[in-house]
Amino acid sequence: MKFIETKLKGCFILEPKIIKDERGYFMESFNERVFQEGVMQKTNFVQDNQSYSTKGVLRGLHYQCGEHAQAKLVRVLEGEVLDVAVDLRPESDTYGQYEAVLLSAENQTQFFVPRGFAHGFLVLSESATFFYKCDNFYNKESEGGLIYNDETINIDWNFPVQDLIISDKDKVLPNLQNAKKVW
Repeated sequence: MKFIETKLKGCFILEPKIIKDERGYFMESFNERVFQEGVMQKTNFVQDNQSYSTKGVLRGLHYQCGEHAQAKLVRVLEGEVLDVAVDLRPESDTYGQYEAVLLSAENQTQFFVPRGFAHGFLVLSESATFFYKCDNFYNKESEGGLIYNDETINIDWNFPVQDLIISDKDKVLPNLQNAKKVW
């Protein structure tokens, strides 16, 4: 497994070693020891989640606050998405900046998003099955979010705005300045 730290300290792109032959392929998608050495921090995952969405669905940008903050290890099992993390750590040099990673069933790339980040994704293929591990349990009262089109963050979704499919809840999320504090 290859670990590539992004410009956002603590966020890593993971490229697995894929062994292919006439039968298909094999890869190790997660190994606790290798993962913790690669991201240089101890992370104990406690929950797996999966979602299915169609082209143009934008989910996020979501996060959990305080003691319920979550780190996530995300990947795509079917299809292709643009996955985005936004740094919400007030002491960080990259506060308010984002990283976008193309995740697909074809490239098998994974993205590690540590605690203190908002996270979301946009489905680029006809459909996508999205899978992620969390290191903390979801808590509704600790949920926060950012509006997908915040002008101060300026995420390039590279997708026609009129074709986005966004939940009613996500359409009214606050901008960075008015967002619930992560810590």
